[in-house]
Amino acid sequence: MLQLIYASRPFGYDLNMLASILATSRERNARADITGALICRFDIFLQLLEGPKAQVESTFERICADDRHVDVLPLVSEPVEDRLFPQWAMKHDPAVSWLWSPLEIHMGALENASVRDIRAIFLKVALADGS
Repeated sequence: MLQLIYASRPFGYDLNMLASILATSRERNARADITGALICRFDIFLQLLEGPKAQVESTFERICADDRHVDVLPLVSEPVEDRLFPQWAMKHDPAVSWLWSPLEIHMGALENASVRDIRAIFLKVALADGS
């Protein structure tokens, strides 16, 4: 099983766009045996995908080609034994768990974060609802 985490900047972010992304993700991910979470706010998407390697990679390729995502930055891509979000085709977190301000993101917090730092964000999201 592969766990992939990436960041991107949303293009045209509003609640309708977010609802569309979540609905489509949940439907496609359920069919592909992918689970994960999307942390989002107006300036950034941070998403974790986990599942069979081929399906996760195919989903990530589709995301990279999606014009609602700008400056897609892969952060983590590693095999894992267990899912962090086993019951969520796509959990939505409206960035209440977020660690960095928009200024910190702009100043390179993501690029300077360790794999452990990135995973800690999603662990906090998973623990918030007992996933």
